[in-house]
Formats: sequence, structure tokens, C-alpha cells
Amino acid sequence: MTLKCDLQYGRGDASFRLSRVGVRGVHKPVLVQRDDRGRKLNNALNCSFDIFVDLPADQKGSHMSRNVEVLNEVVRESVSEPITGLEDMSSSICQKLLVRHEYARFVEISISAEYFRASKTPLGKDTYESYTLLAGCRQERGHEPERTIGVKVIGMTACPCGQQTVTEMMGYSDGIVVMTHNQRNVITLKLTLPAGKSVEADDLIDIAEASFSSPTFELLKRPDEGQVIINAHENTKFVEDVVRDVLVRVVDRFKDLPDETYVVVESESEESIHKHNAYAQREGTLGELRTENRSSSLFHRIFSLLFSVAFVLLSI
Repeated sequence: MTLKCDLQYGRGDASFRLSRVGVRGVHKPVLVQRDDRGRKLNNALNCSFDIFVDLPADQKGSHMSRNVEVLNEVVRESVSEPITGLEDMSSSICQKLLVRHEYARFVEISISAEYFRASKTPLGKDTYESYTLLAGCRQERGHEPERTIGVKVIGMTACPCGQQTVTEMMGYSDGIVVMTHNQRNVITLKLTLPAGKSVEADDLIDIAEASFSSPTFELLKRPDEGQVIINAHENTKFVEDVVRDVLVRVVDRFKDLPDETYVVVESESEESIHKHNAYAQREGTLGELRTENRSSSLFHRIFSLLFSVAFVLLSI
């Protein structure tokens, strides 16, 4: 049967270039192989894919089926040869799609996947906790791919302002840990990596969990539940504190990454005593963050020195 020429190659009724055209929410299983202390471990991930290209003004439509065709090819390849990371897979898809979509100037892909890993409660009980892995790639024709790896992690914060207010209203002395209101906090941490560089998603999860007032857990018996509450109330944080703590840990952990590495950190607290959420965000290059971190450390050292001198003088 002979089919007519693709309608997509015709002209539309209006000549506007479209920024993104494609498919969203395509679900595929992907086999990822990671190195764990010398052992090769395979993780089967249920991934959701969003795939887009731009569309020139003189073309009616995009060939969306090509997006899924390329995705199927890469997924089949991962069965026989597991991929090393979702960000590498997204880069491979981008390069194949630029060949299939000869009219496109760029390709963009986003991937999210549910991920489980072993953990321990504060009192040492074994547990498996869930996280969201994020990955993606954007590639312009004739340029290197921009690969992104990230995570979305759920934890909790305890409000320092509320705790101070309760302390003053109840007449408690300083140093006594008292009640405050709590929030479920969601950290999103993403790094856009230069060519040849990679990071482990587990490292990003560790950074996020260390930046909450406390991590949270799927199952807690009463002693562990109490310990989570105590830990959080001894470590109160604003949503702004969470973002800054993540940034400090990113700078400290990834000393080997080049300055052009792009970092995005978001923290959103689902408030318990308000009907709105609290939100904070920072993005910038690792070089910018390193400069700010050095300046901040120098300021704190000078301030601590001046405070110590003033204390000694007042004690005389």
C-alpha cells in the first residue's frame, strides 16, 4: 500500500516556530548497573520519559513516533547491556533523535524514576526507603550534550521561629528543647555535568538527607518515632537553611567537579500551621558557589575572632 507524503512536512496555517513539541509520560523499564564497592549491582527502574524537539515555522508537525521508536531501541539495548546511568542514557537518546529529526535545532529529554535503597532508622533498624531519581539531557545540533543528574528527597523540618516563640511564652530557659510546628520538606537537587564527568545519585541523596532537620522513614516503631522527633527539634531549620546547607555540602563533596558544573537546589516545606507552603531555591555554577562559600567562611572566622576578643576585654 502506497501512502501519501507525511502531513508533518507540510506547512501549518500560521508560521510560528514552536519551542517544544513531543511526548510526555512515556513509561519504560530500564536496567541500570552500578558499582557498589567492587560489586556490579543491577537496578530495574520504572522510568517516565518526556521527549521534545523544537519545530521550525515552515513545518506543520513533528514526527512524534520517532521519539518512542528511539526510546524503545535504547531500552532494548539496556536489557542486554545495562546502562551506567540515566543521564548517559538520556544523552544517547538525544544524539539518536537529532539524526531522526533532521529539521530540529535541539532535543531535550527528562527522566524520572522511583528508586529504593537500603537505609537504617535512627535506632539502627533496617529499612528500604524510596526516592525519585531525576535525569535529563539537552543537546543543540553541533554542540556537546548537557547532561543532568538529580534527586528528589522527602524529609522534615522543625521551625526555629515557632520554637523560640513557645520558649518565650512558656518561660522556659535557653537550652531546653521545646515543641514547635513541623513541615514535610522536599529537596530537589540537580547537577548539570560537563562532558566526561559523573556523580552518584546516592551521594546526592546523602547530601539531601543530611540537610533536613531529620530524615523521615516509611515505618517507625515508637522508640524510633520518638527519636526522629527529638532529632528534628534539636536541629530546627528554616526552608532557607535547608537550601544553604545543601549548597555547603555540594561544594565540600564535589571538589573534583569543574567550576562550570551547574547546580540547582530547591526546598519546599508543606506547612502544618499555614495553608500555604514555604519555598527557597538557588541555582548557579559550582565556581560561583565556591567563591561565595570561601567569602562566607572568611567572614565567620573574622566575626568569631572579634567576638572572642570582645568577650575577653569585657571579662577584664
